[in-house]
Amino acid sequence: MPEVMTILIAAAALVVGVVVGILAHGRLIARTLAQAKGEGESVVERAKSEAQAIHSKAEADAEKQVLQRMREVEDELDTERKRLRQEDKELSKRESSVDKTEARLGDREKQADRRDRELHDREVKIDGRIHELDTLIETQKKALADVSGMSEQEAREAYIERVSEEARHDAASVARKITEDAESKAKERSTEILLNAAQRYAGDFATEHLVRSVAIPNDQMKGRIIGREGRNIRTIEKITGVDIIVDDTPGVITVSCFDKVRQAVAVEALERLIADGRMHPTRIEETVDKVRAEFDERVRKHGKDAQMEVKVGNMHGKVLEAMGKLFYRTSYGQNVLKHSIEVAMFSQIIADQLGLNGKLARRCGFLHDIGKAMDHEMEGGHPKIGMDFAKRYGEKEPVLNVIGGHHGDIPSTTFYTPIVMAADALSGARPGARRESMELYIQRLNDLQDIALKHKGVTEAHAVQAGREVRVMVDAKSVSDDEAHYVATQIANQVADEMTFPGEIRVTVLRETRAVEIAR
Repeated sequence: MPEVMTILIAAAALVVGVVVGILAHGRLIARTLAQAKGEGESVVERAKSEAQAIHSKAEADAEKQVLQRMREVEDELDTERKRLRQEDKELSKRESSVDKTEARLGDREKQADRRDRELHDREVKIDGRIHELDTLIETQKKALADVSGMSEQEAREAYIERVSEEARHDAASVARKITEDAESKAKERSTEILLNAAQRYAGDFATEHLVRSVAIPNDQMKGRIIGREGRNIRTIEKITGVDIIVDDTPGVITVSCFDKVRQAVAVEALERLIADGRMHPTRIEETVDKVRAEFDERVRKHGKDAQMEVKVGNMHGKVLEAMGKLFYRTSYGQNVLKHSIEVAMFSQIIADQLGLNGKLARRCGFLHDIGKAMDHEMEGGHPKIGMDFAKRYGEKEPVLNVIGGHHGDIPSTTFYTPIVMAADALSGARPGARRESMELYIQRLNDLQDIALKHKGVTEAHAVQAGREVRVMVDAKSVSDDEAHYVATQIANQVADEMTFPGEIRVTVLRETRAVEIAR
């Protein structure tokens, strides 16, 4: 029984505890719900406030963007209105110009119509006048034939002869005026073709310039030079590139070569071998190699000395070496290196007088014949060879044009080319600069006189000034003053076409009228 009571009490306590717990939990839930409800309302209020703020800000931003876009649209509209107004103005101007042009064209059409009518009227009048003149001419022809006793054909021939004579006099007069008005006339012709041919092929002229003699003490030395079975002479010819001529001429042997440097090396090597007395292939090779080395240094020295003399700087070593080789090259007996120095100085003087760059002209003149240093080794003329060589080693325009064009092979693109051409002629024409053989000299004088004597009215012709001038006497009765100038021009042109000569030749025509009367 007591246990039952205990159980009942415990059960009742448990029930009471559960009820109390349920009530406490309900209150806690209610309080939590109330608190949550309060917080929810607060969150809702804050959300509403934030939403309202965001909405207000969005409305403000949208309003700003709308205003900004409206301003941009208004600016675009203003720009477009300005452009349209400008186009309207231009169109108005064009319409006005077109209206004026149409008005002018209308006036011109009216003037053209009026001129056409006037021309038509004149044409009618001219046709009438022509008919009248034809009738009058026929009448005059008959009257002249009756008076002169000449037929129409005879009168025509006489008239043609008289007109031809007048035309000849007029032509001579015009030619004289043209000659006198011209400041200068290019007379220089290239003489290099003959020289190059002489330096490349054997002949009478080549004998004078392309061979050198080497003295030997006795005829036994000839045998030593030839050597056993010709070994010595073949060795010399092979390593020097020259031809050795051993003939019956006593006391000398001959060295022939187109290359003056190789020729000079061979001559000096032979002179040393002859003086030394030892003559065998090994000794020959050693001597030639030593002489060649000395000559290379000598060539460079000649080039540098010439450079110092003309005061030209910044030249490649190969260019100076080529210029040094010109010391051993001649043109009509004139040393080409000395000639180049003269041309450089002449070119500077001419350029200075013309207000151009004298230093540049000096460089152009100094290098103008550089192609002659290697033209015996290459195909083509020395201007083209020299221009390509100078370009390869750093030379620029106008030096290249001068080198390639100083004989007229290419068109002149600079003032310095004709300057160097003139200086080249001056150097070659200087008295004593170049020499010719006696036979060539006499032949040139005879050719000059023969050409002059072939022309009409020439009575005498004399070559003077060592063939640099030909003086021609003409018959004063058959040649007028104007025709004398024409005869001089014709002779000069024929001399230039038919003869080859260094420098230039002056043609002087003399016409003299003498009136002689005797007083008694």
